[in-house]
Amino acid sequence: MCGISIIIRKKDRDGIEEDIKSMNDLISHRGPDDEGYYFSDKIAFGHRRLSILDLSSAGQQPMHYLDKYVITYNGEIYNYLEIRDILEENGYSFDSQTDTEVILAAYDFWGEKCLSHFNGMWAFAIHDIVENTVFCSRDRFGVKPLYYLNTSEYIIIGSEIRQLLYFVETPKVNEKILIDYVLYNLEEHTNETFFDSIYKLEPSHNLKINCLTNEFEIKNYFELKTSSVTTIEKEQDVLNFIEKKINTSVKIRLRSDVQVGTCLSGGLDSSSIASIAKKHYNGKSRFIAIHAKSIENKTDESYFAQSVAKHLDLDLKVIEPDLDEITKAFEEVIIAQEEPFGGPSVIMQYFVMQKAKNINCKVLLDGQGGDETLFGYERYYTYYLSSLLRGGRIFSYFYHLFTIDLFKIKRTRLFRDSLILPVRNKLSKVESFFRKNKYKIKSKFSRRRLDQFFKFTSFKEYQKREVVKTCLPHLLRYEDKNSMWHSIETRLPFVDYDYLQSALLVPDKMKFKKGFLKYILRKIVSSCLPEEIVWRKNKYGFEAPADLLIKKNKSMMISKIDESLIIKSVFDLNIDSRTDNKTLWKLYNISVWETAFKVAV
Repeated sequence: MCGISIIIRKKDRDGIEEDIKSMNDLISHRGPDDEGYYFSDKIAFGHRRLSILDLSSAGQQPMHYLDKYVITYNGEIYNYLEIRDILEENGYSFDSQTDTEVILAAYDFWGEKCLSHFNGMWAFAIHDIVENTVFCSRDRFGVKPLYYLNTSEYIIIGSEIRQLLYFVETPKVNEKILIDYVLYNLEEHTNETFFDSIYKLEPSHNLKINCLTNEFEIKNYFELKTSSVTTIEKEQDVLNFIEKKINTSVKIRLRSDVQVGTCLSGGLDSSSIASIAKKHYNGKSRFIAIHAKSIENKTDESYFAQSVAKHLDLDLKVIEPDLDEITKAFEEVIIAQEEPFGGPSVIMQYFVMQKAKNINCKVLLDGQGGDETLFGYERYYTYYLSSLLRGGRIFSYFYHLFTIDLFKIKRTRLFRDSLILPVRNKLSKVESFFRKNKYKIKSKFSRRRLDQFFKFTSFKEYQKREVVKTCLPHLLRYEDKNSMWHSIETRLPFVDYDYLQSALLVPDKMKFKKGFLKYILRKIVSSCLPEEIVWRKNKYGFEAPADLLIKKNKSMMISKIDESLIIKSVFDLNIDSRTDNKTLWKLYNISVWETAFKVAV
């Protein structure tokens, strides 16, 4: 796990060595163990190393291979040992025990098709010296970030936005993305960022640059399937199939030459990962789990985390940041995140990663992706029930509507939303009017370009959209930025492409059964976790005490919002003590981000 820096000059220009060094210094937190550079005519590669596999100098990057390729790479290919065996059978030899060298050999053997063999997370750039091209790739779901800036003088590529801002005299706000965030809570839904002219390479995409002509093309290389002729129908067969996939996913993510632990909220996803990891873990010390305890009783899950830790004999580390600590950390979290974020829980995750760094646990497993694949959010009921109506299954619709045991959503709201959902896009002009009026937007805004995110589809297509566009992408951004800020590598078993694809194809009726969300996962882990964990229906995650936090800081937040030039230019809002917490939070995010990164309108 590392950080990468790339400069491709379009014109002759002095100072490329200084520029790449400055870029690399900005992401020292992503790789505190080593650094390296590569220069070739118009190209400069930089690398910051966080040593996880093969801690020797043999793993140093940028890595050269066969006098034909040079790579700077961030990520982990978890099945690198299996790929290495195949390559050795085909005549390749290796000088290190790294997955980096395996990527280079695979690229030489299979070309760009090597990606279909990789199970992992990655963002890398390979300079093909013979062809004089730079080939960049980002993993299937975007666990690892890759940003780019294309100017008249150069193409800049990096692991973080701050590297690209080094080349921007005055950062400008992207009003379109800002409005999407405030009105619809959308963040990582396009290739654009909150910064004008700075883009991200989208998940499942490659970027290839011709270094002679400076032309580049972006191509998609992977698409999630939502239908299959081989879908398994019998419950026990489904359970066996998914259990095998998740066990494999966790097992290969334990491959490491440093300490591995896990995040443990006490919810089903993190507890399931902890139980499976403990089964496969063969470290010398007890398996570590880190829990963030909320000081707010209604969001405190420490009892459940302690129950899991006791049952599995985990070395549980509990942290409990108070309101002052959370408030003081906010500005640093926004700097780490580089863009506004969804809610205070991101700050709690930040403290978990900080704790991992303090105890020198360099690798953590985490549960992102579990909800998106196996029906884990109550809001999914709306789409599921609407799908039943669409299919003419009226009896099934009312049966589920009145037997669902709801935790947060009211039944009347569920009934209303499930009826409105199929025609929501047809009411987009009305909805857009009310939202624009609520936030008093000064800029031009049309919801039409967002229709794809709200169009009613089958439940599986909706789940796919949650994975690739509307939900999982921003959670992965939070995860990466928080963990790497503290030089921690996080690994996400539920985002394993083989597991995720398989889980998506499971019949919908088996994901929600007998009133339980994620029924399949509950059944799989029912024999290895306490019953109170397996069958609990309330869930929070690493929740910050949001209400207490905002109540304590409301006047300060309003004052900060009132100072924001960006908010004044985009909105005509009168912020006061009656402003709802969600709106207050988002606008406060924007105001702190604006100051931290000196963003102009």
